[in-house]
Amino acid sequence: MNRRSLSTILVFSILILLSGCRSEFEKIRASGDTELVVENALKYYEAEEYLRAQTLMELVINSVRGLSESEEIYFKYAYTHYNLNNYVLAAYYFKNFRSTFPNSEYREEADFMEAYSYFKQSPSFRLDQTNSRAAIEGFQLFANTYPNSSRVEECNTLIDRLRRKLEQKAFDQAVLYYDLKQYQSATHAFENLLKDFPESPDVERVRYLMAKASYLLAENSVFRKKAERYEEAIDYATNFSGRYDSSKFLKEINDILEDSDKKLKSLR
Repeated sequence: MNRRSLSTILVFSILILLSGCRSEFEKIRASGDTELVVENALKYYEAEEYLRAQTLMELVINSVRGLSESEEIYFKYAYTHYNLNNYVLAAYYFKNFRSTFPNSEYREEADFMEAYSYFKQSPSFRLDQTNSRAAIEGFQLFANTYPNSSRVEECNTLIDRLRRKLEQKAFDQAVLYYDLKQYQSATHAFENLLKDFPESPDVERVRYLMAKASYLLAENSVFRKKAERYEEAIDYATNFSGRYDSSKFLKEINDILEDSDKKLKSLR
């Protein structure tokens, strides 16, 4: 028998094998036998064939309610979405699990996985952070609900990562206002950043940019608002110099103080 014939036989053997596998799955799916479908859905799940497990679970997820298998089926159904990287539906079904089975042994894990599914949807800090905020809220709720859980430390670590991402976005937005010469908006954005993230590693630079933005706002203001805004610039600059007496920004801050004070006196 030549090599070509052997290859042909091998291909047909594989096709027959695959066809047999498919027909077995289709036979189960079309059986209408709830017990058979549940049994094989769980087998596929354990074999990490999540799409087939999910397909079978969808056939029985409503009909098994009230039966002993219902909690496990619903819980693992949520996990099939997670394992297939469909984090939107995973979060939805883990949340629904909590309300459907509030006293379940799987409740704690479902609560964590709902938050973690939002975490998996958290994008680059440059994009919308709705899912990051939802994940933070979920992890905080989990830590408060299960203070003795082994996962609390992980929740806190993930919250820190997400908050840093929100902080980066807030900082970039404030700098964008500054670069666009929208100094009043920049000052407000920097103030909000410090309020929301007082422990930011960028706090020195933020306070420097606040003082500079306030000074440039005064410089570019109409006459009747100049005095008030130079006073604000002096306040920001004084606050900075009192906090960071060896900062690399200190010379520029002192220049802002000196010039603002001189111009304020000339306006009175």
